[in-house]
Amino acid sequence: MGGPAYDCLTNPSGAVRFSFANALSSGYDPASSHGKDWGVVDLFRHYFSDESAISQVPILDSSSIKWVQPNTLVRFRGMIQDMLGNEFYAGAYKDDATWRTNKYSDVSQFPTGSSSDMQVWERRLLYCVPVPGQNQWTECSSAELKNRFLELTGQNREKRVRVDEEMTDSMDSNTLEAGLNGSPFKKLKAEEATSSASESQVPRTDGAPQRSVLPPATSAESLPCLVKVYDSPESDLKLNEVVEFLGVLTFDPNTMMDMDSPDDNTDAFSEAESVQMPSGKVPRLHCLIHRKLETQHFLHGSPLLTELKSPQMFREIRDSLMKYLTGLLGNDHIAAELLLLHLLSKVHGRVDNVAVGKLSLNLTHLNKESMSIFGTQLRNALKSLLPFTQSIPLTIEYLNTASLGPKKDYGTNRLVPGVLQVADGTHLILDETELQPGTLNSVGVENANLLKNLLECQKVEYDFQYYKMEMATDAQMLIFSEGKSNIMPADMVVPFQPSQVNPMQVITPETAQAWRCYLATCKSLSHSIGQELQQVLENDLVAARQTDRSLGSQDLSRLLTMARMMSVSYGEATLSLEHWQMVLELERLRKERLN
Repeated sequence: MGGPAYDCLTNPSGAVRFSFANALSSGYDPASSHGKDWGVVDLFRHYFSDESAISQVPILDSSSIKWVQPNTLVRFRGMIQDMLGNEFYAGAYKDDATWRTNKYSDVSQFPTGSSSDMQVWERRLLYCVPVPGQNQWTECSSAELKNRFLELTGQNREKRVRVDEEMTDSMDSNTLEAGLNGSPFKKLKAEEATSSASESQVPRTDGAPQRSVLPPATSAESLPCLVKVYDSPESDLKLNEVVEFLGVLTFDPNTMMDMDSPDDNTDAFSEAESVQMPSGKVPRLHCLIHRKLETQHFLHGSPLLTELKSPQMFREIRDSLMKYLTGLLGNDHIAAELLLLHLLSKVHGRVDNVAVGKLSLNLTHLNKESMSIFGTQLRNALKSLLPFTQSIPLTIEYLNTASLGPKKDYGTNRLVPGVLQVADGTHLILDETELQPGTLNSVGVENANLLKNLLECQKVEYDFQYYKMEMATDAQMLIFSEGKSNIMPADMVVPFQPSQVNPMQVITPETAQAWRCYLATCKSLSHSIGQELQQVLENDLVAARQTDRSLGSQDLSRLLTMARMMSVSYGEATLSLEHWQMVLELERLRKERLN
């Protein structure tokens, strides 16, 4: 990694302009480039090529927004909730005979009486929110990041004083290239950090729509972010993806909301239609580089991610997690085994309208009393193990009033989120134990159909008023009910049979982290069925169908999915005869309970 990280961290705009000047001296022509990257992306990718470097950059959230400074480098981790199209901005202009750039900044600066030399470029707008249902353990320590950031910025201020005394006005075109092996930013000027207040006096020319309002956020305390993306193909970033954006933060600190003392008379997410998204309420992030996030990225560099390789380690961690889950479920070992397979499931392919790999679970024989014990404990346990979890009460009142599906509001030109607009990998608990007799209205019927479609096809219907569109998703669904759920026909149904109520087990942070790493690693494993075992599976499936004529193709597909999950739960990438037989026995025991 070249140079001290605080050079980029506190003065990214300086890095952009410095590299722009070097690109000009190497023949870069803003008039014909259409705003294409001149080396900034590679520079920042090289600078932040490993986790230790990325970890130095503060994460933007409702806590850190109080102390991070405008025009510094931040990370925003969130879900793309809406795609707002493109905007135009004055990307480059000539100041006398010298080209300047406004790329990666909010304000378009250019001389009065601009000539035809001003270049209008384009960038994409993404409205991002914290991932719905994101659990607290996934978040970095804000206090630790703050101390690290303030220490680095303090060092950088001292360094800049020394650097300014040594700087020359000339910029050698080879300096940047050489800097990749040394320090590329020793010549950055301190004056790059312009204040947000002074920028706000410059008139906008970016062509942003004049009529827009704030889409609703996921909760009162969540901080949304308007991400401006450059040099990235449209196909690279999609709706509902979880992404980490690293870029230049711009916002007006004078109008920033007080997260601790919200004004009861001000709803930040229901502004008048004529009001744009104010930068004091929705900070802007000008994206330099980005990466899509998997569960592993939320484990904060746990050494187990690299150490968890041997079958022995997988077995040991599996045994300890199974013991914990069995205890939570009142020593119901069968329910615990099925729950583990369910937690490891993910959609890994689609054939026509079939989501291959999904494995929903319905625990029956639960009522209000048993839910208050086992349901509550299990819900809390899953929150501590999985990155994104949500609970949905399946009651008549909820179904008749909830907004489950996202809808397009053409009055504000915004996608209004629904409960089911979730990131891939989200775990949903659906509690049917409080469902009472009643009548579903039209909204209730629509919501019930949305849930059933999500369960069966792993798709959510988005309402664009003039047409509807199904969006593929990947959500694990666990249903609690007294009898077999009619609303939610799960892949696996098992009557819950606890034998006792166990005291809550105290879990150390190290053990919890080991289980999280185990679950994330198992889900990421590739899997195959060896040639020698394929004939065995075929014979067993034919025999099973001859024994039970009610078995359909979906049942046979479910058995293969269970076999895949059983295999990866032991860290195995290839199905073995032992694990296939374990699945057949587990299925036999499950069916015994149903009869």
